[in-house]
Amino acid sequence: MRYRLCLILLTQPLFCLSDGLVVDKVYDPYVQLLETEIEYRAIAVHDNVDGLDGQIVHRLGVGRALNDRWAGEIYLIGSEDENSGLQLTAYELEAKWQLTEQGEFDNDYGILFELERERVDSIWEVSSTLIIVRELGKWVNTANVSLIYERSGGLNNEIETALSLQSRYRYSSALEPALEFYSGQDARGIGPLLTGMQRLGLQNQLRWEAGAIFGLGSDSPDLSIKLLLEYEFY
Repeated sequence: MRYRLCLILLTQPLFCLSDGLVVDKVYDPYVQLLETEIEYRAIAVHDNVDGLDGQIVHRLGVGRALNDRWAGEIYLIGSEDENSGLQLTAYELEAKWQLTEQGEFDNDYGILFELERERVDSIWEVSSTLIIVRELGKWVNTANVSLIYERSGGLNNEIETALSLQSRYRYSSALEPALEFYSGQDARGIGPLLTGMQRLGLQNQLRWEAGAIFGLGSDSPDLSIKLLLEYEFY
């Protein structure tokens, strides 16, 4: 059933997210019992043609594992561009469900549920994402396949899909190079990523990501710079 769902989603047209950005975080399916995290991530877009040029989207979140299968997180989302300063634009609730134990099958599975509300336009967005991870030696390959429903009183309701892929090489815990691919409506991108983890004591650690995603095609942003900082403690 899981393979069938993945095949159905992969064969659907891929659309761009409502804010015009397809580059974001590639999620893993794992939940760590008793873990609490504080997360910051940012996406900066550079494009000589598109109206997204100069836009920066910020996310600040706090999350906690509810048990060994479920974790929840709440985000504040802000944006800024060349014409305006940083403004709070949306709120988001997130829940992750780990479906299988790590290593139980050839693939590890999880599902991510998200609920987002934009402040100004009162647009609601509900999404579910199938997360699949397969390890091949030192390579960790992750797929996020998303189905998104957007509801607004002033606009037509929309159903969208999105695809994110990551292939990461476990060189060391402090440094892991990766390659990511994103796809949405008229927007696709691929580029390198560096990620790592630094322990800050017995039960604290800092995870980080930094990457550059280059647009594929004239309709995609030329360059998207992504940054993630995640402080985890127990």
